[in-house]
Order: sequence, then C-alpha cells, then structure tokens
Amino acid sequence: MHAFTFFILFFTSIFLETQASKENCATMCTHGTPHIQFPFHVRGQQPDHGGDPIYELDCNNTTKTTTIHFPSYGDLVVKSISYDMKRLDLLDPKSCVHEVFLNLNLSLTPFQYYYVVREYSYLNCSVRLPPSFFSEIPCLSGSDYHVYTVPPSLAVPNSCKVVKTVPIPFGYSPYLSDNSFGLGLTWGSVGDGQEETESFTMAPVKVICIILIFAAAVLRKLKRQQHFIEGEDRVRVEKLSGDYKLLKVETCCNSDLKQGNSQGETVLDI
Repeated sequence: MHAFTFFILFFTSIFLETQASKENCATMCTHGTPHIQFPFHVRGQQPDHGGDPIYELDCNNTTKTTTIHFPSYGDLVVKSISYDMKRLDLLDPKSCVHEVFLNLNLSLTPFQYYYVVREYSYLNCSVRLPPSFFSEIPCLSGSDYHVYTVPPSLAVPNSCKVVKTVPIPFGYSPYLSDNSFGLGLTWGSVGDGQEETESFTMAPVKVICIILIFAAAVLRKLKRQQHFIEGEDRVRVEKLSGDYKLLKVETCCNSDLKQGNSQGETVLDI
C-alpha cells in the first residue's frame, strides 16, 4: 500500500512539473522583443497544447519586431505583453491609432480593449469645422475631406456625414496622437477564446482530481480487503484456539479416566 501511495504522489508531481514547464516555456522573436508564452505562440512553431490561431504571433525579421494579425485591420506591432495583467500593448506601424479604432473588430476574437470604452462617431466632412471646437484627425483626412470624432449625441453638421459609430477608448486629441496611445488589449474575457483558454488551464486540475479520486478509491478498496483478511484470520485463530481448548479438555479427561481405571485394577488385585 505504501508503494502504491508513493507511485501516485510521484506521478502527480511529475505531471505538475511537466505542465508548469509547458506553460512557463517562453521564447522571443529577437533580443528586446516581448517574451512569448502561453496562450501566445509563434506562427509555425506549434505548441504542445495545439494553440488557437488567434494567438499566433509573427516574427518580422526585416523590422526586428513581433506582430499580431487582425483580419479586420492587418498587422499591429506587439510592444509588450503582461501575462499577470493579461495586457497586450500594441503599436500601429502606420502611426494612425484612430484608423485602428475605426476598423478593428474585436467581437470575433478573445480580445477586448484594456481601457474603458465609450461610443464615438467618426464624421467625414467636406468643409473643415471650427478648430476651436473640433480636432481634425490628420492621418484620416485629406485636402478635400476632413475626419473628426464626436459624441454620438452631437448634431451632425450639414457638411458632414457619419462614417461609423464605434466604442473606443478615446476620441481624437492632438495631445494624444502617438502610434500607441489607447492600443492596449486584454484577452480571455469574451468569446470562444476564453473557453478554450480556461479549458486548457483547467485540464491539469481535472486530471489531478481524477488521479486523486482513483487513488482514494483504490486505497479504500485495499483497506476493506485488508480488514476482511484480518477478520478471516481472527476467526480462524479463534476457531483454532477453541479446537485446541477442546482437545486439551478431552486429553485431560482421557488421562483422568485411564488413571482411575488403573487404580481400580490395583484394588481388585489386593
């Protein structure tokens, strides 16, 4: 029984160490780029757990960057990944964050914006609006059209039309116009990606529980068998003890009877 218990504990410890090594195994595209580990993986380097294509990252050897592809927009550069906070910070290689906000569709992915979002309407205007009230988005505007972000409740000027209303972290501001501000995503909160991630994360726990339940059942059965054998041995010993006592009594009685007969024969001879 002790050997069986040792085997179960040894197997469980090996299993846990293996799972930990899989999850903690990290790589990177090149020096200075983010570490890549579960749930992310480099395209073409299929991990042991299978890997969801949405978590695939690419190594761009030309720009020495790590990128992630979104079908609704294209490639974005991975600036950093915080696995504890589940935060993915991205850079737009086109340096137009609001083009990303306008086109990026996260509804079919396990990602969502890290920051709290609110709805903004993108306006395309044929005439430039007063700059004291509206901030034009340079990377989306041209010489004969001008693009702005405004609250949906604002009355649309006659020279403008609504392109799209979308929930985004920030409206455009010239003071927040770099290629990364607001491009923070988190993962594992919505969609099928979360279910797959949770399923993989819970798999080791389920296996360990099954092992422990099986071990407990086997140990219980062995304990019952041991009690049964001990009970049979006890009955056998008691039976042998009773037979021995009975045999001892019969032997004593036979001995006394023989002695009495011997004394009777002696008296008759006299």
